[in-house]
Amino acid sequence: MPTSAPKAVLSFLYEALPSRVVFGAGALDALTEEVAKLGASRALVVCAPEQRAMGADIVLKLGARSAGVFDGAMMHVPIDVAQAAREKARRVGADCCVAIGGGSTTGLAKAIALTSGLPILAIPTTYAGSEMTPIWGLTEGGLKKTGRDARVLPKTVIYDPALTLSLPAALSVTSGINAIAHCVEALYSKDANPIISLIAEEGLRAMPGALGEIVKRPSDLDARSRALYGAWLGGVSLGAVGMALHHKLCHTLGGTFNFPHAETHTVVLPHAVAYNASAAREAMDRIARALGADSAAAGLYDLAASLGAPVSLASLGMRREQIEQAAELAVQNPYYNPRPVTREGVRKLLENAFDGTRPADSV
Repeated sequence: MPTSAPKAVLSFLYEALPSRVVFGAGALDALTEEVAKLGASRALVVCAPEQRAMGADIVLKLGARSAGVFDGAMMHVPIDVAQAAREKARRVGADCCVAIGGGSTTGLAKAIALTSGLPILAIPTTYAGSEMTPIWGLTEGGLKKTGRDARVLPKTVIYDPALTLSLPAALSVTSGINAIAHCVEALYSKDANPIISLIAEEGLRAMPGALGEIVKRPSDLDARSRALYGAWLGGVSLGAVGMALHHKLCHTLGGTFNFPHAETHTVVLPHAVAYNASAAREAMDRIARALGADSAAAGLYDLAASLGAPVSLASLGMRREQIEQAAELAVQNPYYNPRPVTREGVRKLLENAFDGTRPADSV
């Protein structure tokens, strides 16, 4: 009689990332104390142009520990902006970066830290999650390059949900689905391990309900707290294990065509999941279970649609003729992926995402 194949023995590597998290409404009150714990006395505040007022408020809170503000953070961290911020940090003698804002702002602080080693204290006001990762990204010549370096992992993160109350509901949704994408790809990562999978699944449970409440009541502090909690879990997942095809596609589309980061994640995610469904059945079951859906891919699509988020690349300004270029770039230096990445497969994925077609279980 034929014998059944032996069951795989559980095997994994888990490495915790060192960071300090201060979470809760009013947590920003601990800012000066937390900067002092870093041994810093000249903190450069980093923010985006639309958050100048918030950056100025942080400068006031820091008082004598502030070295000024750089308010030029931009999406995808263009290299010229990074160089200007690095020069500002050097010129004012900064010994720390305080980044307040979304992923673009945290990314700019990381660009400073990458070449200077300055410690970062991050204050997220969106659900990007990059504050929990040692991942940096820079865009130069129309291409976004990413890497991992322990120097760019923020030493301290202050999560104050009160700071997210002014985040528009529509942006809250796409930013939250960006966090969901981190949880999703952590579950089928080549580095997946039991601890991060538990964290990722908890993030998948926490975020959707919170986003639904935010759409109805944007000033609901409890919903904002739960969404920020989900974002933290997504960030932990992103920082601890490698990502796959979904993130490669989003970096390609964002860096090459300058599409908005969170919205691109929102549109692409269901289709990337459908692409990988047949090769990662356990992960798909966990995603569907966390969402309360029959299908991981369709459940993610339905979530975005029910929250009024964009579901097509065409709605983000992509042109159909750009699909071929995007597919070609996406298969160059590919990330690990549970299903082999082919140009034809990626092109079909992008066509579905361009049209906003509700995905089947697999493609």
